[in-house]
Amino acid sequence: MGTNECRVLLFGASGYTGRLTALALASRGLRPVLIGRSRDKLEEVVGQILQSGSIAGGIEIADSSDPLSLAAIVRPDDVLVTTVGPFLQFGEAAVEAAINGNARAYIDSTGEPPFIRRIFEDWAPRAVESGTSLLTAFGYDYVPGNLAAAMVTHDAAMSGVAPVRIDVGYFIAGEMAMSGGTAASAAGVLTLPQYKYSAAHISTVRGAESWRTFEVNGRNWDGLTVGATEQFGVPRLASAITEVNVYLGWAGKQTRRASQLSGLTSALAKVPGSTKAIASISGRSAPAPGSGPSPELRAKSRTLVVAEAFDGVGKLIAKAVVEGPSPYDLTAELLAWSAQEAVTGNLRAPGALAPADAFGGPTGADRINALVEGCASLGLIRTA
Repeated sequence: MGTNECRVLLFGASGYTGRLTALALASRGLRPVLIGRSRDKLEEVVGQILQSGSIAGGIEIADSSDPLSLAAIVRPDDVLVTTVGPFLQFGEAAVEAAINGNARAYIDSTGEPPFIRRIFEDWAPRAVESGTSLLTAFGYDYVPGNLAAAMVTHDAAMSGVAPVRIDVGYFIAGEMAMSGGTAASAAGVLTLPQYKYSAAHISTVRGAESWRTFEVNGRNWDGLTVGATEQFGVPRLASAITEVNVYLGWAGKQTRRASQLSGLTSALAKVPGSTKAIASISGRSAPAPGSGPSPELRAKSRTLVVAEAFDGVGKLIAKAVVEGPSPYDLTAELLAWSAQEAVTGNLRAPGALAPADAFGGPTGADRINALVEGCASLGLIRTA
């Protein structure tokens, strides 16, 4: 099937991130087919796309609670983008539809560690067989950190010192605000099992197991450990890398307390019925589903991510800071850019791909350059 016949499907198009992604896809001339539960809401998105001067590719009705409804839509060679979360609750239907339908690519916006792990460990082998490329967590979390990690790995190699440990920190400069979907996904960070990459293998740990401070632009930023795509993708950059740590700075000044609290909530989560109770409490002050920060509020925030490389004795040998648009705008643009790369045939291989090995030519340098250039075109660039 030729690239002009490759459809881009957007599942969750009427949600907050979905609407932003629909506009970003349409602005690239991809004419996304909008998929969701409510025809009325999808028609609203079509209207927004038309007002922007672009065109949508139609509307389809599907619900994650009815996997067959989505499976019936996906065709071989389609590119399926999904923003339907929380992914642990609603994400499986889209992955299964893409793999079983022999889609060209599956791309999602999750930031949920257990779901990311399933992509790399459970679904990846089947995706190789079906010829489907899986790009998970392809937004603010966790593309910028993979980008910065690739940069410091390259810098370390150029200096002649092999990087052994890579630490990545995710922060937001300016005002931080979450959509309803993000708040729902974040509610389980302290309670659900996560993972780390240490001693050259993945192992299960509790959420927010530890924390550390990064110095960026003359300011200290605290972050909690989190499972991300970096633990799977960054070790592919250099054989010497045996430890990868990712830290998320969403808790701000409460980071240290949150790390301590995670031990209590992880223990409490083992009590039958407690996980739902914790999530309910966490969600009481969360935004309503489908809602999110206004364009004015998004304009007041910036993506800020740092990566540091260390040698075998713990000495810092390279550091990179990348900055870019607000997390929500960046996520929508990253999803649209990766979908366009898939449509034009620039994905490297089937299976679970990390950002730094997904695009470009046969060498590692080629693939890193493809990521750097693509991110730069979206305003995500190295500043230090």
